[in-house]
Amino acid sequence: MDKDLEIVKDLNIRIMSREEVQFAIDMAAAEGWNPGLYDGDLFYEADHNGFFIAELEGKPVGCASAVAYDDKFGFLGLYVVKPEFQNKGIGMKLTEKCMEYMGDRNIGLDGVVENEEKYQKVMKFRSSYSNLRFEGKGGGTIPDGLVKLSEVPFEKLLEYDRRMFPAPRSGFLKEWINQPDSYACAALEDGNLKGYGVIRKCWTGHKIGPLFADDKATAEKIFRALRASAPKENIYLDIPEPNREALELAKKYNMNVMFKTIRMYSQKEPDIELDKVYGVTSFELG
Repeated sequence: MDKDLEIVKDLNIRIMSREEVQFAIDMAAAEGWNPGLYDGDLFYEADHNGFFIAELEGKPVGCASAVAYDDKFGFLGLYVVKPEFQNKGIGMKLTEKCMEYMGDRNIGLDGVVENEEKYQKVMKFRSSYSNLRFEGKGGGTIPDGLVKLSEVPFEKLLEYDRRMFPAPRSGFLKEWINQPDSYACAALEDGNLKGYGVIRKCWTGHKIGPLFADDKATAEKIFRALRASAPKENIYLDIPEPNREALELAKKYNMNVMFKTIRMYSQKEPDIELDKVYGVTSFELG
C-alpha cells in the first residue's frame, strides 16, 4: 500500500476540547499568523463543536476550524498541518470534515494568495475581495468623546455588530470585548452607537479588530484611542481593500502592508455594510 494512503487510512479526526484549541493557536503562531494571547478560549466560545484535530497514533498532526455562527453562515480557519506531514492528504481530510460539519451554510474564509486557485477549483469557493494586514506603531493620546465599550448595552452592540458581520455572534462577542490585556471603546451620538473597536495583545504587539464605524471621522477617533492604548508597541490592522477610507486612514498613520488574504465564500457574498468595516475581527473567525 502507498505510504501516504496508509497514513490517511490511520488518520483520526475529532472535535477538540477547549484545552486542545491551544494546539491550533500554537500551530497558527508557528506559521507566523501572530494570534492573540487568549484566542484559544475566545475562539472556542464561537462554537464548541467547530474545532477539529487530526491525529496519527494519538499524536496531533494538524487542525482546522469550522465555526457555525448560525444555521446559515459559518467560517473556516486555523487550517494547519505540521510540515513533516504535509502533502499526504491530511489537509484534504480535514477540509472534508469541516465541509461536512458546515452542511449547506454559506461559508467564508480568508485564504492565503497561493491557495486561492485551489479553493476555487477543489472547494468551488468564489473570491470576493482582498484583506490587507497593516503594521504600524502605537502611541498618541486617547481623544475625548468616547466611552468604554462595557458601558454600551450589549443588545445595542449586538444589533450594530450584525450590520457589519454576516451572522449574530453573541457568545463570542461577549467574551471578545472583555478579554484580558485588551482595550475596547465606542462612539455614541444621541444614545446611538456610531462605531466600536477592540485591540488585544498578541504574541507580537497588539492587533485591532474589529473596527466598525459609520464614517471615517468616527473610525479615526476610535483608531486613535486603540492606538494610544499600546504606546511604542507594534500594532496591526486588517482592512478590506474595497474600503478606500480605511486604507487612507492606515496611510495617514504610516502603517505599511505586511501581506494580504483573499476573502472567499462558498455561496454569494453576504449582505453586510462593508464600507463600515475599517478593521476585520480576525482572519481565523471572520
